[in-house]
Formats: sequence, structure tokens, C-alpha cells
Amino acid sequence: MRTALVLLLALAGPAGAETASINEPQEPRPVVSVIVRPEASLPVSYVGTVSARIETDLGFPLAGIIAERPVSAGDVVATGQVLARLDPEELDAGLRAAEAGVAVATAQLRSARDATDRARELAARGVGSETRVEDAERALVAAEAGLEQAEATFARARDLFDFATLTAPQSGVVTGVFAEPGAALAAGQPVLRLAGTGEREVLIDLSEQDVANIDIGIRFGVQLVANPAITTSAVLTRIDPVAERTTRTRRLHLTLESPPESFRLGALARVSPSAGPDAAVVLPRAAILVTDGSQAVWRVDRADHSVQRIPVTLGIDIADFVVVTGGLAAGDEVIVKGIHSLKDGQIVGPRVAE
Repeated sequence: MRTALVLLLALAGPAGAETASINEPQEPRPVVSVIVRPEASLPVSYVGTVSARIETDLGFPLAGIIAERPVSAGDVVATGQVLARLDPEELDAGLRAAEAGVAVATAQLRSARDATDRARELAARGVGSETRVEDAERALVAAEAGLEQAEATFARARDLFDFATLTAPQSGVVTGVFAEPGAALAAGQPVLRLAGTGEREVLIDLSEQDVANIDIGIRFGVQLVANPAITTSAVLTRIDPVAERTTRTRRLHLTLESPPESFRLGALARVSPSAGPDAAVVLPRAAILVTDGSQAVWRVDRADHSVQRIPVTLGIDIADFVVVTGGLAAGDEVIVKGIHSLKDGQIVGPRVAE
């Protein structure tokens, strides 16, 4: 009997302890949160390459043999500077022949005018026939047409002679050379590539997911990778409509605004999307609670450690971050993890930095 009583007390002991543990008040759980601070840009960046906004392959509009090419890859050229010349021998001969044709046509027109004047004078005296006058006038019309044709041929020959000299349409840098002196070219075959230095841009490649949240006109802050102290700004002006075949990324063209000379072609630049014209609130996208088409966040009131659901207005979102344009103020504490397990007015524990 005594043995049975001892066994019963031993079994009852742990059960009573478990009941006491359940009745003890639970400590409020800590929360992962951030303190809102206005940001000038989103905390996400990409690395791209400085490139010329306008890059052109230049060639001759006629066939020929390259006589000289005074520039090479890497040379800086000015507007109107000679880049290459074709062998002018054949073109010069054609120009001289066309010039001689104009001289012959001019002499023929002068003779036709004199003959017409004589025929009209004789007809007026009554010693010439009207038929002779008509023949002279027809010859005069033919001579005038012949001169116009000769002048058009001369103008074309002169244009071809001018086309034999390739000049720079704008200031820039020669970034590629495709033909050497002595090479025979077809009409339109490129000789070199010229990158204009007037307007420069930064090229970055982003995934389809990132591009889906970016619109034309978004501004970026830009800094040189080699020297982060050198900065400027850029605006997104174009997104390539077709994805790159192998990487499935799309190329974005960010036009630089008054960039320093240090932003040379080929330099690496780091770009960060601007949060707006002024500093704005930037939060991780995971902090946004979306229900029934409305957006809200959980704000912690440290006066009583309770959470409140605050409606917010959102701006642009890129990567894992979003700009909050309304609803929050600097210094607010916002919960960024576990947002779906909270209730309005719930008491939470101390803040844990993310």
C-alpha cells in the first residue's frame, strides 16, 4: 500500500509542474524592425559601362581603293577632320571630263543663240523663211537642254570627288578600324567606327524581374568605380525591347547629365536608383502588408510597445526595396519580418536589427 502511494505522488509531480508552466505569462517576442530614415537613393546598385550615346560605322558611298587613313583606333577627332581618302585618280579624270562637257555645251549653246538671232533677223527683213527660224529655235532648245545635262553631270562628278574624302560628322573617338590603306572597298562598306563624345551613357544589364519594376525617366545617382568621389546623375532613356539571347537580360541606357571628363568611354560606373527629387523613405519590400488592394506597414509605438497598422502610399520599387511616399515619418519604427502573424494593438518585445 505504501509503495503504491509513493508511485502515485511521483506521477502527479511532473503534471502539476507542466500546468504551472502553462499558466505563467509569456514574454512579448522580439521583432525585427528598422528605424525610418529618409534616403536619397535605394540601397541597391548596379555596375555598368560608360559608352557613347551615338556610335556610328562610317564608310564611303562609292566603291574604290583606300589611299590613306590618317587616324587609328583610340584617336580623338574633331568635327570635319579627315578620317580617310579614296584613290582620286579615276574620280579626278571623271571630274575633268564632266568639266570639259560643260565647256562644250556652253559653246554649243552660244552658237545656237547666234544662229537663232540671225535667222530671226533675216526673217524680219523678208529674206529668210519661218521654217529656218523654227529650226534654229529647236536647235537652241536642244543646246540649252544639253548644257543643263552637262552641268548636272559635272555636279555629280564633283559630289563623287568630294565623297572620296571621309570626314568626321561629329567630335568623338575612333573605337574601331575595319579597313587598311590599299584595301578595295564596296560602296557603303564601313572603314571605321566613331563614338561621339558629346553625349555619354551608362549601360547596365538587368533581369526581366528587375526591369518589370522600372519605368523610363527614373533618375540614378552615378559614381566612378575607380574613384567613388567623382559622381554625377543620369536618367533612364531607353530599355532594349528584346532580351539578350543567352543571358535573358535586358540592356538599360542611362543618359549621363553633364558628366565630368573622368567618365571616359569604357569606364566602370556604379549606379543607384534615386528615391525621388528629395530624400524619401525606403523600406524592404517584405515590410509591406498587402490586403484587399491596400498597402500598410506595422509601426511600433514604444510608449506601450504596441503595434499599429498604418496605411502607406508607395512609389517606385526596384529589387527588394520600395519607396514609401506617404504615411510614415522619420524616426518611425517599422517591422520588416513576421508581418503576417501580428495583430493590431499586439504588444511586442525589444527591437532586433535586421
